[in-house]
Amino acid sequence: ARRKSSELFMLNILLITLGLAWLTEQAGLSLALGAFIAGMLISETPYKYQVESDIKPFHDLLLGLFFITIGMMLDWHEIVRHWEWVLVLITVPVLFKLLVVWGLAYVLGASNGVALRTGLYLAQAGEFGFVLLNLSLHNKLLPAPLFNAILASMVLSMIATPFIIMYSKDIVLRLAASEWMSESLQMTSIARQSMGQKGHVIICGYGRTGQSLARMLDKEAIPHIALDLDPDRVRKASAAGEAVVYGDASRAQALTAAGLSRASAVVLTFLDVPLALHVLDQLRKLAPQVPVVVRTQDDRNLDALRAAGATEVVPEAIEGSLMLAGHALALVGIPMRRVLRTVQQQREQRYRLLRGYFRGANEELQEDDSEYEKLETLVLPEGLQCLGQTVDDLRPLLDRFNVHLVSVRRSTGTSLSPRGDLILEPGDTLVLSGKQVDLAEVEDALSH
Repeated sequence: ARRKSSELFMLNILLITLGLAWLTEQAGLSLALGAFIAGMLISETPYKYQVESDIKPFHDLLLGLFFITIGMMLDWHEIVRHWEWVLVLITVPVLFKLLVVWGLAYVLGASNGVALRTGLYLAQAGEFGFVLLNLSLHNKLLPAPLFNAILASMVLSMIATPFIIMYSKDIVLRLAASEWMSESLQMTSIARQSMGQKGHVIICGYGRTGQSLARMLDKEAIPHIALDLDPDRVRKASAAGEAVVYGDASRAQALTAAGLSRASAVVLTFLDVPLALHVLDQLRKLAPQVPVVVRTQDDRNLDALRAAGATEVVPEAIEGSLMLAGHALALVGIPMRRVLRTVQQQREQRYRLLRGYFRGANEELQEDDSEYEKLETLVLPEGLQCLGQTVDDLRPLLDRFNVHLVSVRRSTGTSLSPRGDLILEPGDTLVLSGKQVDLAEVEDALSH
């Protein structure tokens, strides 16, 4: 990507995909499994959208070839001979999968209509199932007649999927009519509230933070509309005359009904980072010109949220630290103008001074703890190659692993700012900030 060569970019994609496929085959697994793993890995990189665009011609061509080969594997004589098995294998797994997906979506918070629609869209067999079925045949786990019956049922379920999706609205209306009526009323209510407003602020989430923001906007006579999914909160706040409606901010229809194209800003007040990333994706597609402010618990996902389109990210933990530090500085006699300037500088530098901290033995570890920035100390003993070099000489290594040098502490106990011309001496202690994996890489590189 840095070379800006589309050919080299595509060659690397093919190298990773075919290379992993070859490795899994050498390990006794399938080529498809390696390609699947490669796709999962690539999807975690920031280049996934460019990859999707570049491979689209291959995707369409090879997907067509894939289904042609699947069709060529079918023995229609066996299907006619065992039609009753095919019928059972179509009906039972599809209904079972529909019920499982419907139930899971409902339990995880989706409305009845959304859960049913999700189940209808995902009830059919998947492409990866063909790979597993083929492996089962090659390893003689299935007899040929049963193989053809299963294969036929999977193919027919996929053929039926476009028709199921086409008539999903009618199916959901029959089984969850109240849900669709509720959704229609919800969009109407949001549109009625935002109608005639221009330059307003859309507040996504009307908890304590959202309500405090709304009151400050009211004080400045700035129009706003809030979306929230708690019906009791919406009912009470609406009864008090506040501009809040029941609506799901993650849905494009709700954002459009709230007048997104006419809004001056959007504020995400909830702490659910995956949901915030989803909403940012919707906002970037619908109205990329509208600035977005996102609230988070800490700085763990600050860079990811900004990359997803957030104009400003406000981590509560660090903002609390800034406010605490500001009050303490003012109380010990630092002029208020200087205090405000220091606090603002930290915000402009994206909280660089405050990001990361020393973890204690009694602190609870999180599942994604490896993605959290930490502070580590590294003592430089005699014999290291970096001794005698300057901090500027060390910068390329630190930048390569995205590690920040916070300070240098001499063996005498003096703490120094990491100036570029500062020479590293034996016994110096480097205070480093970064992710755990990156810190380990830097420590390993400096120890040789």
